[in-house]
Amino acid sequence: MDRREFLRRSTALGTAGLAGALELLPLAARAQTTDYKALVCVFLYGGVDGNNVLVPTDTAGYAAYSKVRTAASNIQLTQAELLPIAPVAPNTYSSFGLHPSLPALKTLFDSGKLAFVANVGVLTQPTSKADYTAGRRPDNLFSHSDQQSEWQSAVATGISRTGWGGRLGDKIAAATGQGFPVITSTAGVTLYVTGASSSPLAIPTTGSFGLSGFGTSAAAKARLTALNALLDLDRDNALVSAASDVTKQAQSLATLVNPILTSTTSTVTAAFDGQTSSIARQLLAVAKMIEARAVTAAKRQIFFVSLGGFDTHNNEITTLQNLFGQLSPALKAFYDATATLGVAESVTTFTLSDFGRTFQPAAGGGSDHAWGNHHLVMGGAVKGGSIFGRYPELVLGGPNDAEKEGRWIPTASVEQYGATLGRWFGADAASLAAVFPNLGAFAPSDLGFLV
Repeated sequence: MDRREFLRRSTALGTAGLAGALELLPLAARAQTTDYKALVCVFLYGGVDGNNVLVPTDTAGYAAYSKVRTAASNIQLTQAELLPIAPVAPNTYSSFGLHPSLPALKTLFDSGKLAFVANVGVLTQPTSKADYTAGRRPDNLFSHSDQQSEWQSAVATGISRTGWGGRLGDKIAAATGQGFPVITSTAGVTLYVTGASSSPLAIPTTGSFGLSGFGTSAAAKARLTALNALLDLDRDNALVSAASDVTKQAQSLATLVNPILTSTTSTVTAAFDGQTSSIARQLLAVAKMIEARAVTAAKRQIFFVSLGGFDTHNNEITTLQNLFGQLSPALKAFYDATATLGVAESVTTFTLSDFGRTFQPAAGGGSDHAWGNHHLVMGGAVKGGSIFGRYPELVLGGPNDAEKEGRWIPTASVEQYGATLGRWFGADAASLAAVFPNLGAFAPSDLGFLV
């Protein structure tokens, strides 16, 4: 392992690793940039039930829905409680409604700031029911860990040690020469944020960011002086020298980032008033980092946040009511924060999840692991008020069902979804081909949901 590789891998080792290979710009060189864009990935762990996120409400569509998800299944949403939306163009069915716990998302959809992309999933190639039966499919479908990895890596067969967010960060960092990390995570170092050459910044959503015991008192300053002295010892040993450099970089990064995260005068805090959920705290931290882009001199940023608990084998109605009750207002608050900052058109937020869930209900008022799923994209650059992709026909054993339980065969791939986001973010065709190695198997490569 050479010194560069050691530095890269060290970024996973607690506080010292958080700086990665960062080279901080001098304070005098930091300036507000008008060429700014950010992607915000919201990973919904467990496999969110898209069939109860976006439900057809026209006569034929709701009849197909309620025929399978009956009142007795205990996961049926009644037609009366669905929040009606009016997509710009029909999509398989002529009208749709949102889960009743998503009123803030309805507001964003109605105002043209949010769109849905229907039936997205991991694929090796455009796949028919015959292809699935013949075994032409991704590895280990319906497995949480495998599908999380495949969604985050955009690699559907074999093992990937990098994620598509990390690889996109590599390309953008190389193109822009940005010193501040392109990728920031509030949910730890995941596969999605792991690149081959760039290093993610992992930040907390509570407390302070930095080494404990190094405050402003005389004793604390003495400890810091002693630590820095130790870091200058044994520099002839490559491993010790590399570890010392990473620790020094982490200290510099903490000095820069901690005041941003702990600020009590941030202009974006008011948008989150009254919200205490984990997802709201994470998105507030992201909003603060975007607000401080003039301080960090970041031109491009990719953020990763997460919300878990969507593995609803039972008690789905209550679970989704609770989780969507956290997610919906947090996303709306985040959008409002970007509008306050004047960067709504420069920030695009999108969801990922393990997989969809079976249309066929499971015993206990839940649903099982499935495949294709519906995802949302939010921001000022989104062609909102629309459903992109192709919504499946709600027929068990039908043309969109891989088997007989409503496991929808995706009609749009993770590559197409991610490449649409990456192209807007600034990646050229060559970079996108490197970030998404199997992109050439799918057409079109751009799903068209961004301006």
